[in-house]
Amino acid sequence: MYGESAIVPVAMVAKYPDKLSPQEGTAIWMQYITAYGALVEYGQIKSADFVLISAASSSVGSAAIQITKAQGATAIATTRGANKKQMLLDNGADYVIVTNDEDLTTRVMEITNGQGTNLIFDPVAGSFLETLANAAARGATIIEYGALSPEATPFPLFPAIAKGLKIQGYTLFDIAADPVKLARAKQYIYDGLESDKLVPILDRTFPLEQIAEAHRYMESNQQTGKIIVTVS
Repeated sequence: MYGESAIVPVAMVAKYPDKLSPQEGTAIWMQYITAYGALVEYGQIKSADFVLISAASSSVGSAAIQITKAQGATAIATTRGANKKQMLLDNGADYVIVTNDEDLTTRVMEITNGQGTNLIFDPVAGSFLETLANAAARGATIIEYGALSPEATPFPLFPAIAKGLKIQGYTLFDIAADPVKLARAKQYIYDGLESDKLVPILDRTFPLEQIAEAHRYMESNQQTGKIIVTVS
């Protein structure tokens, strides 16, 4: 929402830590709650896990990398082009797979010594889901939180049966609408920010008068962090 003031449900209001700037404070809740709910609350991430984070250059992807590392697990990030590979490595990813240049399943099996990934966090869906299922370990969980692909999403029946896969749909409202889960998420995020295991990444700041330009910049997919809009 944009404006000098806003009316929101009181349950959706949270104080941001004093160590953050107001701009950093705007950049924490959506991305970290979304990633926390998938990886920690539902995914039950463990330190021995290989976690595959697709479309990892998004703000939620960056949050997922940081949470994966905070939990002691191995973060495997994917991106379509090589231009964002270094950014993902700088943000903590242990491995980055450039899907325009590398076969995802082959590369995952190399990284995991043939095991596959234990937890997959994906906003793409479409036919890509079958690729993810092929890269998954036995008993893995695939969490779908978006539908970036314009294609239909066929269920990967044979790898799901062969490996006993769990494929779960998810949005941050699964957490935000549950007071108990939301309280756990907030505390996790507060603790992570205080310990610097979670660090919000900002890209550019626009004044509200340039809101159209801010949206055009977001649509260009050039950003490598949160886009901030300020109201004077």
